[in-house]
Amino acid sequence: MPQDVANLVTAARDGDRAAFDELVRVTYAETFTLALRLTGNEEDARDVVQDAYIRAFRGLGRFRGDAQFSTWMYRITANCANTHLVKRTKHRHEVLDDANPLADDHPAADPQLQADATALRHRLTAALEHLPPKLRQVVVLRDIYDLPHEAIAAELGISETAAKVRLHRARKKLREDLFPRRVEEAADAV
Repeated sequence: MPQDVANLVTAARDGDRAAFDELVRVTYAETFTLALRLTGNEEDARDVVQDAYIRAFRGLGRFRGDAQFSTWMYRITANCANTHLVKRTKHRHEVLDDANPLADDHPAADPQLQADATALRHRLTAALEHLPPKLRQVVVLRDIYDLPHEAIAAELGISETAAKVRLHRARKKLREDLFPRRVEEAADAV
């Protein structure tokens, strides 16, 4: 068989298309098996094998015969599989079925969510206004302007510990005002 393959390679290099067709027939099963193992599915393996044989046909003139033709084909197939897998990961897509429509859960896409967010924002603003000024200052500086405790303390002229205590009290008061039922449930659980 190796001598037959060597004769087919020589004839194919000399331009005999039938010899190349016979080379494909003789080596196809091994080449396809390798492509299947490298890609993981039959459709991709068929694409890889097709690309590999096209490259082999175009590069047959450069085949020196230092290695067996099957070894050369394995190398070409491995390179084609690698190229194919890289392309597949770049262009990966999943087929969407009509049974599961896409949901856009952005508040701007759902009027109910938008209304809920607006209502919560108004409740939060009202709860902030009901806080004593000393507590409101700490919440605004920490949760809205994202200042660290040290900067809040320096800004308000208080100790860092006092800033942390005020922030804790302010958040607790806001929680009680915004979610009174949860606070009652937590108290009942204790």
